[in-house]
Amino acid sequence: MIDKLDFLENDYKELSQKIIDPKVIEDTKEWQKLAKEHAEIEPIVMKYREYNKALETLEEDKEMLKEKLDDEFKEMLKGEISELELEVEALEEELKILLIPKDPNDDKNVIVEIRAGAGGNEAGLFAGDLFRMYSMYAEKQGWKVEMMDSNNQGIGGFKEVIFMIKGKGAYSKLKYESGVHRVQRVPETEASGRIHTSTSTVAVLPEAEDIDLEINPNDIRIDVFRSSGNGGQSVNTTDSAVRITHLPTGMVVSCQDEKSQHKNRDKAMKILKARLYDQLMTEQNAEIAQERRSQVGSGDRSERIRTYNFPQGRVTDHRINMTIHRLEGFLDGDIEEIIDALITTDQAEKLKQVG
Repeated sequence: MIDKLDFLENDYKELSQKIIDPKVIEDTKEWQKLAKEHAEIEPIVMKYREYNKALETLEEDKEMLKEKLDDEFKEMLKGEISELELEVEALEEELKILLIPKDPNDDKNVIVEIRAGAGGNEAGLFAGDLFRMYSMYAEKQGWKVEMMDSNNQGIGGFKEVIFMIKGKGAYSKLKYESGVHRVQRVPETEASGRIHTSTSTVAVLPEAEDIDLEINPNDIRIDVFRSSGNGGQSVNTTDSAVRITHLPTGMVVSCQDEKSQHKNRDKAMKILKARLYDQLMTEQNAEIAQERRSQVGSGDRSERIRTYNFPQGRVTDHRINMTIHRLEGFLDGDIEEIIDALITTDQAEKLKQVG
């Protein structure tokens, strides 16, 4: 651990010099990259310096204790040594946590895609419940929600809804939400009171910045068309809806929520970039995931992660075997308890690997 910290200390000093170098400042992209790296390792280096200072003082006090001293001063010194030993131990633990490989996307905004799965209309209503839940959670965090695209099912709820949540650390909190969410409840239309099970799939993608990913304009085809409402009726007399096809991957994104073609195009590009970036990250992480499968789950979209049981008023997260008996509050965006438990479990798993 100390070798790694010494390496980071040297790296930090070098980066501190580079980011004030006029040649580097001229190259905006290079400067942004180095400044980001510098900011990421700064908290670790500052904590390591604090640790070294405490260690140095502890050694000095121990040396002093070997000298001829009066009893009162000796007792005071022993007390200080005990305190410093506890401080060094606590700082060591903090450093271990700081050395857990940080997800480079943690501070980013997210694009959340919710799709109704098995269960017909009931699955669409549940997709609407999840959209509301995340929107209310975002509001509690002081984040902003921006609708990107939606496909309403006509009776409330969505076949698909895509939205962006803007706020520092949004990805770090919401990244564990990717997967299949299952609901068990009696639909309002069910006369016999039979419980139905339906599902919705959630995908949480970090917003891709230009520094992360560049799309070659020759790699995309842009088509415009008239947006349509429920039942296929045209809701717009101009070609404002936009469909972007990424030719190398065949990935297609449509956006028709805005009346302006320009705004729809911007939103569709953001979704496309996030999906391509997510694909890139998934490929890069595939090998790592094989080696160390986290208990919290792989973020696999097909993994069933949570069940919302209405008759029993409970929510169960299957990855950490945690059940909360306040379903109503949970669907009103009070999801912090499960999110914190998922983060803690993930950290504990990663800490084992650092240790």
